[in-house]
Amino acid sequence: MVTYTQAAAYLEEIPFFTKKNTPEKTAEFYKYVTKHLPLPQRTKVIHVAGTNGKGSVCAYLQGILMAAGYTTAMFISPHLVETKERFHLDRELVSEEEFAAGYEKIHQLVETWRAEQDPEYYPAYFEFLFFMLFPILQNHPVDYLILETGLGGRLDATNQIPDPAVCVITKIGLDHMQYLGNTIPEIAGEKAGIIKPGVPVVYLDARQQASTVIRQKASELGARAYSVSKRDYAILSFDHKTIDFSYTSRYYGYVEAHLDTTAFYQLENASLAIETIGVLDEGTHITREHIQQGLWQTHWEGRMEEILPGVILDGGHNEDGIRAFLETVRQDGCKGKRTLLFAAVSDKRARQMVELLLKEDLFSCIRLVPLETSRRIGTEQLLELTRDFQKSMAAKATAAATATAAAKATTAAKATAAAKATTAAKATAADNAAGADIAAAENLQTAFSDAVIHRSEDDRVYIVGSLYLAGQIKELLSHAWREITHD
Repeated sequence: MVTYTQAAAYLEEIPFFTKKNTPEKTAEFYKYVTKHLPLPQRTKVIHVAGTNGKGSVCAYLQGILMAAGYTTAMFISPHLVETKERFHLDRELVSEEEFAAGYEKIHQLVETWRAEQDPEYYPAYFEFLFFMLFPILQNHPVDYLILETGLGGRLDATNQIPDPAVCVITKIGLDHMQYLGNTIPEIAGEKAGIIKPGVPVVYLDARQQASTVIRQKASELGARAYSVSKRDYAILSFDHKTIDFSYTSRYYGYVEAHLDTTAFYQLENASLAIETIGVLDEGTHITREHIQQGLWQTHWEGRMEEILPGVILDGGHNEDGIRAFLETVRQDGCKGKRTLLFAAVSDKRARQMVELLLKEDLFSCIRLVPLETSRRIGTEQLLELTRDFQKSMAAKATAAATATAAAKATTAAKATAAAKATTAAKATAADNAAGADIAAAENLQTAFSDAVIHRSEDDRVYIVGSLYLAGQIKELLSHAWREITHD
């Protein structure tokens, strides 16, 4: 039998020798897998798609269901450090032995299928992992399977599940545009592809264009659509460690809950989870107390997570993610300096992310750090993006200062004074545009240790920009860094 390490290593090699299959081929192999390894009859599926917040919604759903006494499995994407993080049995990761056994079973089915039916077929990386769910669940039948899509919806391997109990669509934004489309309606259409005939869908009503697409799709399929918007939830208190909030649910009415996070964006994700539970259970077995307990006991890694005192890691990796990240940073009560470690990958809108981070002047020091992935954007390229933005801001500030000075030059005497004021304004504008101390770091380890070890008690260190970055930081912490930073 193969080991977990061997199985995980083989899966990482799959992208080099295969590609994503047509939905028809995926459907054929799905039927073959489920013929041999059917989903346990008792298992109800909650299918979750969206651009941002999918993993958090899944985690909150799991927490509430577990608080109510149900058994759960959760399949998420991507992982941060270890591949087995994609499979959760209740709050425990699947064991290495179970992961390896699941891999081996699917590998056997693939080889048999290739020999008997289609020698050209091979599951893509994500597809292979999805199929591994079925042998794993043979040994761990659960009441609920919480299933997160990969990057899409309509063409996602998880969309082969024919009859989920409820579908959930989180916030829709501009991401993975090379696969999903260049506009919000196009992307929303792909995400709405998970909606099934007669199956209720709960969605975040944050962008009108996306909501319209989701409602139209639901109407076409006779699926009841339930929206969650900012009107439905409110912050009750915030102490820079936790958030108390309220949500008005269709089934539970007014619900107050406590979140062990500082991330304001988790309000919408927790609210989506509450509404989904209401649609799923209709208030029959799951109570307000179960909801409150489940939300409070949920801790989701990489989402405004304080990994060390004053050091916060966030998985924001697109424009909406950065906006949500900054919303929390503004309210952090920091009395000292803020340092930012930032990285991005090549298929993200890095320029827009950089501009969002620099525009508000929240960070005194920014270090652009390298990533260990072929998809990385080089630190020098990121540095050039920051310089472009600084030049643009300096030009705008100079133009504004010049216009103000010129408006005052109504006489020759005033003109001389205005000229001097313009020169001073240009210098001030250039100084302001310089903003934070920005530099490209030679390596992540040095940048991280410098930021953490040299911070004062009142300072904050933030890490954001890529899930690859979050994973690599987690790896650093799993070795000697915790001891070093505590010395």
